[in-house]
Amino acid sequence: MDNEHSLRENLLALILGSGLVSLGVIFFNQVGLLTGGTAGLAIFLTKVTDFSFGQIFFTLNLPFYWLSMTRMGWRFTLNTFVAVAIVSFAVDHLHYVIQLSHIDSFYAAIVGGALIGTGMLVIFRHKMSLGGFNILALFLQERFGIRAGKVQMGFDCTIVVLSLMIVDIQLILLSVLGAIVTNLILAMNHKPGRYQPMGADKA
Repeated sequence: MDNEHSLRENLLALILGSGLVSLGVIFFNQVGLLTGGTAGLAIFLTKVTDFSFGQIFFTLNLPFYWLSMTRMGWRFTLNTFVAVAIVSFAVDHLHYVIQLSHIDSFYAAIVGGALIGTGMLVIFRHKMSLGGFNILALFLQERFGIRAGKVQMGFDCTIVVLSLMIVDIQLILLSVLGAIVTNLILAMNHKPGRYQPMGADKA
């Protein structure tokens, strides 16, 4: 059975997955929540620097492309680069098409976390990622069979806890909840060998 996705399917997944992640980040930003991974680190840095999320997120991912190219292949790396670029651009410019005057923090944590997790799941299944820790998590899954969701959860919760120095404890707890929702979606649905095998390009 051929598991390869068509170009049209990959493009749709790229747009849909990146769009869902971007919206989830907007939910988090609206109420001051943090998330994990490279995105979480980018949000953290926006609070202590004058740079935007997109600028920081795009820059932070640059060093990880070497691991991606050497371990995951050029196609995966190219797809990931485009996905990261879309999310970086979308988060910085979504305010032109959507503005939220109010959103409950608990709702933002649950739904925002679900949006990010679902978007990442779509992206993962089409031989791409959102760079940074996503690349490392997928590499560990491919190489050692460790579920990407579990690895990502470890990174995410660590970054959120480290943010205690600048964020209120209530927001930290909600941020942890959002990270758990995100990674439960990945851990339950993205298992080694269930869908499309990851790895270096064969062509």
